[in-house]
Amino acid sequence: MTTRPEIVLVHGDITAQDTDVIVNAANSSLLGGGGVDGAIHRRGGPAILAECRRLRAGHLGRGLPTGRAVATTAGDLAARWVVHTVGPVHSREEDRSDLLASGYRESLRLAAELGAETVAFPAISTGVYGWPMDDGARIAIRTVREAATAPVREVRFVLFDRAAYETFAAALG
Repeated sequence: MTTRPEIVLVHGDITAQDTDVIVNAANSSLLGGGGVDGAIHRRGGPAILAECRRLRAGHLGRGLPTGRAVATTAGDLAARWVVHTVGPVHSREEDRSDLLASGYRESLRLAAELGAETVAFPAISTGVYGWPMDDGARIAIRTVREAATAPVREVRFVLFDRAAYETFAAALG
């Protein structure tokens, strides 16, 4: 039997979510940045950065490739783990939507391997990476709907502003 998660939309701060996994829209360095990435590192505390540095010193010496995912502790966050994924920078010349979908799919796969039941996602790549919100929402919702995610039973899309929330609500139908 294929299990599909319930999709929930939340207008709020992803760092405040009490879920098993919070997904970080990371950059390939895994060493923090702006937007969601910076907020997760700040609120989660130094334990997240310490684990990211260990990953970079090991098998991720060149950084995390776009569309892939890796897990660390959640540090001081209410979650158990942070799953870091690198979304693609939007391009008008090249279709990178498969890489965006891969970031969602790989994050869900890893969350399921960890035994997570609840996962909170941001709108990956729709900030400084320039992905149009309507297309990003469509890809995110479609990818989660198509994923078999047992034991994940709930996927939250946590949208920081009202416009993003409304765009995801429209994509959810």
